[in-house]
Amino acid sequence: MDNRFKARLGLTIGDTNGIGPEVIIKTLSDQRILNFCTPVIYASANVLNRVRKALSAEHFHYQQVQANALIPRKVNLISCLDETLEVNLGNPTPESGKASLDSLMAACRDLKAGLLDGIVTAPIDKENIQTEEFRFPGHTEFLTSYFDAPESLMLLVSGDLRVATVTGHMAVKDVSDKITFDLIIRKVTILLESLKKDFGILKPRIAILGLNPHAGENGLLGTEEVEIIRPAIMHLKEKGHLVFGPFPADGFFGMQQYKQVDAVVSMYHDQGLIPFKTLAFESGVNFTAGLPVVRTSPDHGTAYDIAGKHIASETSFREALFLACDVIKKRTAEQMPVV
Repeated sequence: MDNRFKARLGLTIGDTNGIGPEVIIKTLSDQRILNFCTPVIYASANVLNRVRKALSAEHFHYQQVQANALIPRKVNLISCLDETLEVNLGNPTPESGKASLDSLMAACRDLKAGLLDGIVTAPIDKENIQTEEFRFPGHTEFLTSYFDAPESLMLLVSGDLRVATVTGHMAVKDVSDKITFDLIIRKVTILLESLKKDFGILKPRIAILGLNPHAGENGLLGTEEVEIIRPAIMHLKEKGHLVFGPFPADGFFGMQQYKQVDAVVSMYHDQGLIPFKTLAFESGVNFTAGLPVVRTSPDHGTAYDIAGKHIASETSFREALFLACDVIKKRTAEQMPVV
């Protein structure tokens, strides 16, 4: 493969006491990965060696480098953590939270400086990562702020199944007040642009779910569909977009109608993520649409309950890596001049 298309991918380590280090090492133990990208782990030799030894991962090797001197066809390590950091798998600590933030910040700085083409983020603990530097509900909100994006969109991807959320990490009691005509228009617009630019779908078909049971039953079970969601759909249709709904969420997924569209827009986090993870838990990827940079992550958390048991599946992380490569390649091809 042409080196121009081998993405330089920064891999953040996530919470060092979770399964992030394990799934990264398992993914990169298959050296065929190096045919598609140049992986750059943001961690420390201490953390990698500790987990590599526990996993008996004899096929995993890395080279410690500087970000401006990456080695192609090798796993690269940027050392950005305290080498005395204690790894205590399965137990969140202030130190493991700080390590996850140090890794994330180092990778983001290099990405912003043009030394990377994208990042794949291993899971963080949304509680122990909180500092004066990180006051966000999760990766998505932090990255949106850090890269000065006006707005972004959480998009869960597994093959042709794509589920987006209008509202993200917030309490369910706040969802109804948050949903507005303008917000739906902005989020669906981001989705439409991403499906074209990042996934190569020229005329995307999008299904939009209702907020209330049975999509409100024409106002009987709630008025958001009549007053907000349906007018937003009509506005998008008038602009020439193939947007349909609002659909009752349970029947929509139960009847597998998601197979008839290119993406589904849910109104809130669990409405979209519960059916998505039921259908594609191990293969699912979290993609942040709307950013000027490429970011993906596995669709699972730190999984402290299985950290250190060596049973974590690397499938989602590997799929996140491959999706990042695909999106980078599409964006690069779009920017290349026609000869």
